[in-house]
Amino acid sequence: MINSANGMASAQASSSSLANAPSPGLKTYFKTPEGRYKLHYEKGHPSGLMHYVQGKTVTQATLAHLKDRPSPPTPPSQSSSGFSASSGVRSAAARLLGGSNGSRALSFVGGNGGSKSVSASSRLGSLGISSSSNSTSTANFDGRGTYLIFNMGDGIFISDLNSQDKEPMKAIYFNNVYPVCHAFDQDAKEGHDLVIGLSTGDVYSVSLRQQLQDSGKKLIGAQHYNKDGSVNSSRCICVAWVPGGDGAFVVAHTDGNLYVYEKSKDGAGDSSFPAIKDQTQFSVAHARYSKSNPIARWHICQGSINSLAFSTDGAYLAAVGRDGYLRVFDYSKEQLICGGKSYYGALLCCAWSLDGKYILAGGEDDLVQVWSMEERKVVAWGEGHNSWVSGVAFDSYWSPPNADDTGEAVMYRFGSVGQDTQLLLWDLELDEIVVPLRRPPGGSPTFSTGSQSAHWDSTPPVGILQPAPSMRDVPKLSPLVAHRVHTEPLSGLIFTQESVLTVCREGHTKVWMRPGVAESQASNVETVLSTSLKDKPPSTKVNYSGQAMTGTNGGFFHGGRIFGH
Repeated sequence: MINSANGMASAQASSSSLANAPSPGLKTYFKTPEGRYKLHYEKGHPSGLMHYVQGKTVTQATLAHLKDRPSPPTPPSQSSSGFSASSGVRSAAARLLGGSNGSRALSFVGGNGGSKSVSASSRLGSLGISSSSNSTSTANFDGRGTYLIFNMGDGIFISDLNSQDKEPMKAIYFNNVYPVCHAFDQDAKEGHDLVIGLSTGDVYSVSLRQQLQDSGKKLIGAQHYNKDGSVNSSRCICVAWVPGGDGAFVVAHTDGNLYVYEKSKDGAGDSSFPAIKDQTQFSVAHARYSKSNPIARWHICQGSINSLAFSTDGAYLAAVGRDGYLRVFDYSKEQLICGGKSYYGALLCCAWSLDGKYILAGGEDDLVQVWSMEERKVVAWGEGHNSWVSGVAFDSYWSPPNADDTGEAVMYRFGSVGQDTQLLLWDLELDEIVVPLRRPPGGSPTFSTGSQSAHWDSTPPVGILQPAPSMRDVPKLSPLVAHRVHTEPLSGLIFTQESVLTVCREGHTKVWMRPGVAESQASNVETVLSTSLKDKPPSTKVNYSGQAMTGTNGGFFHGGRIFGH
């Protein structure tokens, strides 16, 4: 049962005391050449969440930033909650400790956070959806902030990233149905900006702001797509908003199909597609009617599509699947342009570099694959994980020490996490990679440094998927850092301007502050508290100043703030 607002003060205090408690046997920091990353706090699901729901789905995490929007004045009768007296101090402290956007931390919404138990009678019928949008709004919600959205068991949880409270501020539950994936559209000025895919194949789009304003535990004002699996009854595995797509999003399923939806169209629009003639070939089919939703079906592969990632400009879509192939598509032309196979096993995750030149992929071969769009080949393999690689991301906030005057990166920093519970950080500087050449007959292998273009075979024809390369033909990278960060297998990581977030399968997130950030914030506490709350906390140096920067899982930085989609 959810506690009342007056009863949440003690819950907040107890959860805060646990926020910085280290996991047994794990260090609370790891070292890099630029300094120590320190564990700042942890976030997780409600303590009363039943263990039987764990393991039903793998936790995925999304960062979402809500921009400022004027909120109605708070009636005096509603300003007497247990939090109002200290809201100013707590907001300022949260800004210093966690907020990259400089906005106030939010008070708990209604009674949706800090609960110590979840009553069975509070579970929702069917899929737990309410079509009513007239629910009582929370007066202390100020309409802005950066949020961590994650799934666990049969719930979607929302935490205020600016707060050190361990338990989420909002919980949305489903009954006998499991949310699997979600994505946030930072470009959605109004209306629906959060899309959620379920284990039944059903898909919902909602307004994140509206969910936070509501005091209940069900989706409010949701648009329902693929109802009861009418278009595809297989499990949703990944969802993504199309960058610059004006409300278009894609949904990937375990049967190898991807569907394109438009949120402006009726979610119940009739869509039927012709039978797939060849399950082994990529094909695209469009809906017969203009009002249909989804509007298109892409048959990508046999078996599950495990992960999707759009390039920053939305021009290209990368997909990895159970068959072990990385595929890259020209999204607007609906064409497969290149791709290649893992060394062995399935690929589970993928991510783009900010400049669109490289794609990371990881999976069951324990390797991190670096794919070059210019070479259209694997140009490096990262060796260091002892089990499957479950998450990869470029760190677009890290500034290389040898950036040239043009502002273009000459070195990349990226990270990976795996089921071995480790976070690995890597530096990729292509000019220093040793490229093995093919062994001449009767001789010994030779090596070369510098550009790879002179040492690889000619680029294959467009649209041809390459077989797995030989291990001796691909340069190897060693990790800069290898650190065990959780006791459970990891499922993802997110880079922000001030921190690195690691997520484990059991629904727990750790926030690791970058070197110097915590110290800089601590030294400025009294200065900030004695001045206007509008002052922004110090920020770290960001490469590509003034440009949008991608993080992982769709998060990116622009104009001094972190966004996610």
